[in-house]
Amino acid sequence: MSSTVVDTWSDTEQAIARTAFETAYGRTVSRLVSAVQTQAAGVSDAQSVWALHDFLSIERHTIEGRFDFRLEGILFVFASMVKEQLLQLEELEGLTPDKLAKVAAMSRF
Repeated sequence: MSSTVVDTWSDTEQAIARTAFETAYGRTVSRLVSAVQTQAAGVSDAQSVWALHDFLSIERHTIEGRFDFRLEGILFVFASMVKEQLLQLEELEGLTPDKLAKVAAMSRF
């Protein structure tokens, strides 16, 4: 795989990447909301309130760090999203075969 091909992004590919990224973000937020609802249902004292707060703080830090859209390194991000089932390889169709192959290969590890 040529790094030049992988590093070059057409306007169409950028749009596909942005859409996939936003799709994965939406799925992440949905998972978070579900987890918060489950945990909030069990809140019964100050300790459980602070535990929920800590959980949310960690999740916010993780999500804000991960969901910073930049083309450089995005294939690694997509691979981790595929591995975590936040994204399907099919949702990246339209990227060059080299990019798709790289995401597919990295998502296996």
